Amino acid sequence: MTKCVFCGMEKEPFKGVHLICNDGTVKFFCSSKCRKNALHLKRDKRKLKWTEFYIKKESSENKK
Repeated sequence: MTKCVFCGMEKEPFKGVHLICNDGTVKFFCSSKCRKNALHLKRDKRKLKWTEFYIKKESSENKK
């Protein structure tokens, strides 16, 4: 299972889009929604409620 770098969702191998950067890193996007939000719109994944990273941030703030 591969994990999306933007939303954190796990998908089956060979589904979605793999972006290979010039430095050799491979970024996996599960959907065009994630790809557009990350690359074209340059949104912060910690500020969008539908991402896994927002949920982790909220839960860590509630513990304080």
